[in-house]
This record gives sequence, C-alpha cells and structure tokens, in this order.
Amino acid sequence: MSDIGPDEIRARLATCPEWFHSIELAPGIVTPGRWSVEALARKWEALHLPVLSGKSVLDVGAYDGFFSFAAERAGAVRVVALDHYVWSADMVAYMADWRASNQAGSTSLPAPHASPHWAPETMPGRRPFDLAHEILRSRVIPVVGDFMAMDLSTLGQFDVVLFLGILYHLTDPLGAMQRVAQVTAADGLAVIETAAIEIPGLEHRAHWEFFPGQELNNDASNWWVPNATALEGLCRSAGFRDVIRLTPHPVHSFRARLGAARREVLHALGLRPSGPDVTRYRLVAHARRQILLA
Repeated sequence: MSDIGPDEIRARLATCPEWFHSIELAPGIVTPGRWSVEALARKWEALHLPVLSGKSVLDVGAYDGFFSFAAERAGAVRVVALDHYVWSADMVAYMADWRASNQAGSTSLPAPHASPHWAPETMPGRRPFDLAHEILRSRVIPVVGDFMAMDLSTLGQFDVVLFLGILYHLTDPLGAMQRVAQVTAADGLAVIETAAIEIPGLEHRAHWEFFPGQELNNDASNWWVPNATALEGLCRSAGFRDVIRLTPHPVHSFRARLGAARREVLHALGLRPSGPDVTRYRLVAHARRQILLA
C-alpha cells in the first residue's frame, strides 16, 4: 500500500469520480466502482486461476486495473495491463450520458469511440488506473494498445492471459481468439470470461447471438454473445487444445423448459416454432495451448 496519507488519498479520489472496479487503495478507502468489492472477489474466485507466483500475466482490457493489481498481489512477477478503448474515453461524461439514456429509455446512445467524449490524445479514461497504480505503488506495466490491431510481438507471450469481459465487444470473435492464442505461452493458460446465452434443448449446438444495435445493456459496443458450445469451438478453432468450461449450465425457468418442449412437438409435427427463450449469463472457461501432463 501507499505511504500517501488517507486525507490526501480521499482528496485525490474526489477528483476521479467514475470507476468500474472497486479497489481498496488504503484501509477503509475504496474506489466507488460499479462492481463492489464483494462482487469482484467472487469474480476473482470464479476464475479458478492457478498459482500465479513467479508467472507472467497479461490483462487484456484492464480498465481500472482490479485484475492486474490482484494478479500482482498473488505473486505474478510480470503483469501487463493492456487497454486503449476505455482509457481513450472520458468515462465521467460518457457514463453520465449512458445513465441519462437509460432513464429516458433511449436507444440512440453511440458507442464511446463514436461519441463526443472520445479523446485518445489525452486518455482521460486512464486516470483511475493511474491513480490506483500510484497509490498502490504497483509495478504493473501499463501498455496502451488496440489488442486487435497492434503488433503482438511487442507484448510477447504470457503464462496466463486474462480475457475478461472483452469477447462480446469485438466484431471478429475468431480473429480475437486467434490473437489471444498468439500471446499465450506454449504451456500457458487463457482465461475467458464473457456474456453468454443458453437455449434450453439446444445446449449441444453452437449458437451466437448478434446485437446490431444497443439490445444488450444499451451498449452499442456489444456485438456477439456465444453459448458454451460455441465458445469451446471458437477456442479450439483458434489453436487451443484443451478447453474447460468452469461455469455450470444455467438453470432454466419453467417457462423456458416448457417452451423447449413445445418447440420439440412443433418440429415433430413439421411446424415452425416461434423464437426460443434465451437465458443470458456470465461464462468462464479455461483454454490451454496444450494439455499439461500431471
């Protein structure tokens, strides 16, 4: 922790009001994140990470840096926090617009990069990360780069790659996963966490849901959401050999199960059923470049 006094920490925190992650900067002083300390602790546990002591970690889309700093605390010897999208936007102004849009029921809010709040020259969205980095006296290495366009050789390869909450924001899921494989060491692990769908009765077929507008969370930067079978196939197609789903199948509602049974009957009668009931949830999977022998 920092040697900066609590009063100064609070004063500096007051100048940086918009956070996604709740990060403890000092005893009793936590950033006002949209994800609480308790929720982030559960998300960290749900990743089922290996022992990180002595390992290298890449955090793609680091945002405020919670997972980067957590990996550092867990003993990783080299942690790279990579971002450019959030860091390039004035998230204070953009989130004010997003909240107003939600309250008004509007569906016309542009994505951050298409909004008046896009400022890659000054990177206002990086201020929370930089503040936490300084106060925590962190050795995490911040790198500004577009993961889908940058020269990945400048990053190298890592024992553990965190790809959390990123996949559904990208227009090219297969290309993205191929790039994740590129930065994952030969015996390394990629941890993918994503929004996911499940359709009762169709769990073993690969499906993707496409969002051409703001249908998912009023966010025009959301594009593709897979089911678990599609995510596993995506990882294998990208070059991963061993893919393990960590999140159990969601428990479908009675209405969803009834809808699945109705569709089966309609199919048997040669009739076309109406659209399926979709369960949306968060899915975590491990993908390894090669199967490690015990």
